[in-house]
Amino acid sequence: MKQETRRWWALGAVSLSVLAVGIDGTVLSIALPTLAGALHASETQLEWFSSGYLLMLAAAVLPLGLLGDRFGRKAVLLVSLAAFGGGSALCAFATTPEVFLTARLLMGVAGAGVAVMALSALTVFFDEASRPRAVGVFAAANFLSLPLGPILGGWMLANLWWGWVFLLNLPVVAIGLVAVALLVPESKAEERPSFDAVGVLASVAGLVVFTYGIIEVGQHGWSDAGALTALGLGVAILAGFVAWEVALTRRGRSPLVDTTLFRSRTFTGGAALAGVAGMGMVGLLFVMPQFFQAVQGVDVFASGLRLLPFVGGMLIGALPASRIAAAIGFRATVTIGFVVIAAGSAIGSWTTGSTSEVVVAAWMATVCAGAGLALTSAMSAALSRLTAEHSGVGSGVVQALQKTSAPLGTAILGSVVAAVYTAQLASVFASAPVPAAVASAAKSSVYAGIAVADRLHSTALAAAVRDAFTQGMSVSLWVSAGIAVAGGIMAMVVLPRTERGAHLASAPAAVAATIPDGRSTHAGRHV
Repeated sequence: MKQETRRWWALGAVSLSVLAVGIDGTVLSIALPTLAGALHASETQLEWFSSGYLLMLAAAVLPLGLLGDRFGRKAVLLVSLAAFGGGSALCAFATTPEVFLTARLLMGVAGAGVAVMALSALTVFFDEASRPRAVGVFAAANFLSLPLGPILGGWMLANLWWGWVFLLNLPVVAIGLVAVALLVPESKAEERPSFDAVGVLASVAGLVVFTYGIIEVGQHGWSDAGALTALGLGVAILAGFVAWEVALTRRGRSPLVDTTLFRSRTFTGGAALAGVAGMGMVGLLFVMPQFFQAVQGVDVFASGLRLLPFVGGMLIGALPASRIAAAIGFRATVTIGFVVIAAGSAIGSWTTGSTSEVVVAAWMATVCAGAGLALTSAMSAALSRLTAEHSGVGSGVVQALQKTSAPLGTAILGSVVAAVYTAQLASVFASAPVPAAVASAAKSSVYAGIAVADRLHSTALAAAVRDAFTQGMSVSLWVSAGIAVAGGIMAMVVLPRTERGAHLASAPAAVAATIPDGRSTHAGRHV
């Protein structure tokens, strides 16, 4: 197989690996009601099925990046894939909530290893000119999991035993293992990095506590004292982590994270902007299934089908990102992406329950096209500043920002929807009083509101609930547009003007490495 062809097949292999992780995240959200009955799980346990996975996913990225640099990135990727498959099987055959949660925690750690090492592999395979196009393909393939999880999972839950929802990962993992083993070369740092125990512990603790705070905000709102305490403590621990890493660097010792990376506006800005670009899209993924199912009245399977514009939009934005960045530079490309996100979100804010599917699909695709353009270009910019020696940990930094920005986007937009929804219903109930129990149940969620209206056979209450949620979604989309505008301004300020996707004069020479035929290589980098 020619060298050029082989590296694109290798990209397909790592993309398939991450696809398995992505599918699992979206499948769980629709499987929770079934799991509640099958495992006799409490509401708190159901929350931890999702939250525990997210916590491990965020916490493990930096330590696993270090392991990849020390012992080999391909080896860590293979072990992570195998562990992810094992966790999936354990989920499928779990008979108690405790066993299921243990499996989810294992899958979170394994998923972090897959994500970090797969992204790191891009820096081994592709030179400066082709990397933006590779990132575009990688991102587009990964976002295929957004609708694929609900579509496949919804069909399985309706027709098969619930365990198949998790066993679905096994064939994908098996194919990924074979493809990675055959196509992906091994790489590691030429000088084995030392083990910064304090840095590892501080990064894990800080990311766990901060992510936990974000999750709690999403569930209880921004006024919850426990959530705000966790956020503050997480920030304090992460600040201490940064101070420790800077101190190690000044002493000439080996920190977990090479803090000189953050002197680069391209790396710091690119990594942060990739997270910002994903925030609105992840928040949209949280809101739209509720709109489809509760407001428009479609089932889970049909809701998944209506998410397909996510993939179409991502393809439209991500695939040409490399050519656009090569022509006008990273800064202009990322800025344009944010402008498109803002425009799509503003158009979407006019959506009502009677808006046609075509119109909804069009503005959703517009938002995702902008996100694909901005995210891919920002990620490529960050990749261009990683060195071969620390590609695993450098990629872990980028992944840490993305793993925390995703629940943050959900928390922000989710809290906006909840606040407006509750306020709208309170106004309705003030003019048309209902029993306190009915009002309380209806305010708890749009699904609960529809269920109450169905039990009471009240079309007026059902209409009020749907209208209240739609109003909340509209305001959340304006917030998303505001975030995008802020991202565009940030891109103009932070990213350098001159650097382009096809040529970065100051990029490290090590990124020109290509895939050898069956031999180990030490070239590599990771975003």
